[in-house]
Amino acid sequence: MPLNRRNLIGTGLSAIAASTLPARAACAAAGPAKGLLAPTPPMGWNSWNSFATTINEAQARETARIMADKLLPSGYNVFTIDIQWYEPTASSYAYSADPEPAMDGHGRLIPAVNRFPSSAGGRGFAPLAADVHAMGLKFGIHLMRGIPRLAVKRNLPILGTPYRAADIADTTSTCTWNPDMFGVDMRKPGAQAYYDSVFALYASWGVDFVKMDDMSRPYDAHAPEIEAAHQAIQHTKRPMVLSLSPGETPVSRAEHVRRHAQMWRISDDFWDEWPMLEAQFTRLENWNPWRQPGAWPDPDMLPLGRLALGERDTRFTPDEQRTLMTLWAITRSPLIMGGDLRHLDEPTLALLTNPEVLAVDQASSDNRPHFVEDFVRIWSARPDDGKGRYVALFNPTDKAREVSVALRDLGLDGRRPVRDLWARRPLDAASGRFAQTLPPHGAGLYRVG
Repeated sequence: MPLNRRNLIGTGLSAIAASTLPARAACAAAGPAKGLLAPTPPMGWNSWNSFATTINEAQARETARIMADKLLPSGYNVFTIDIQWYEPTASSYAYSADPEPAMDGHGRLIPAVNRFPSSAGGRGFAPLAADVHAMGLKFGIHLMRGIPRLAVKRNLPILGTPYRAADIADTTSTCTWNPDMFGVDMRKPGAQAYYDSVFALYASWGVDFVKMDDMSRPYDAHAPEIEAAHQAIQHTKRPMVLSLSPGETPVSRAEHVRRHAQMWRISDDFWDEWPMLEAQFTRLENWNPWRQPGAWPDPDMLPLGRLALGERDTRFTPDEQRTLMTLWAITRSPLIMGGDLRHLDEPTLALLTNPEVLAVDQASSDNRPHFVEDFVRIWSARPDDGKGRYVALFNPTDKAREVSVALRDLGLDGRRPVRDLWARRPLDAASGRFAQTLPPHGAGLYRVG
């Protein structure tokens, strides 16, 4: 089975009215970051790229300790256990055709005790979350859209209501790549109460971040459940970030999605293949007007280091790895490491933790692409202090070449100092035009002015 678990064809129906804010107005609408759940792009680690469905408590604790030691000082603070933590027999990137997930008596998924022994006795993820919090990290989990099929088969009661699972399930609404759940028909009495009960349980465990899957497409069909999850989180009074997955979220639904989630995927699962990385350029250009503090288009996790149940290291070359991090930084994308931290090497650690590059991701503004020449990609952004411009130059071709941009296109004039952010050293000053020779599939990130 291919590692990309989602092969869906994108769709965007017409049930939800889309905003027509022009690009500049949308960017200006960002407003103050105070009180937002995700005022800056979230940074963290997720288990999918390295552990698939299989992570257990011992592995989670070991990884969290490494994360707290190696990545937390640079701002990576969201530790997330991905899909099927509730599946006792999960073993790979494939899924059981007839799953028997661990559930409570109200159809809410709970950790499989054989994999997470501290969850025994109805404690759920509370003990693990408390220990993760004690390390200075936030605790995240993955959740599929809907209600477990097994809960519907057993017709379990919905907490606090006279309704049962079969009363709210939409058995025609299923995920094409995962057999765990039926959709919830939000027109039915008890439907919102079910989602409220789910998020109330996870809030009681101390969950800070929920990656909710099978949500973003087909978007209009799932919009009522997106709204239900958002409402349920609000009801908990706990500040939980909602991250929607997978993509490709339709850009025409941007206004809706950024009202109801803090992150949303703009592509299907992203893996370490150059064509996938090259495709993200156009997607990030298309989503650029809709980024704002508290609402972040998500090009997916960083498939770096050891991947795929330890079977291999990333297929990205060192130059492609730098391109990946440069693109994510200049577009202020969430930085969620996917590789196995137990095998974190020094080059990968350096790539993830360069403070000058992370400052672009976390604190720049006015991020924009520049379309000045065929077969190159150029972005710029305003530094936090407002002086000069950050400039990202990309060479997506198969041969080394010079990539350049006129200073006037950056809003600059005269002779300007230049700093190489990856090398963390000054370069020769630029006048009239800034140019660099880049390797195939390579990138550079600079501060000019």
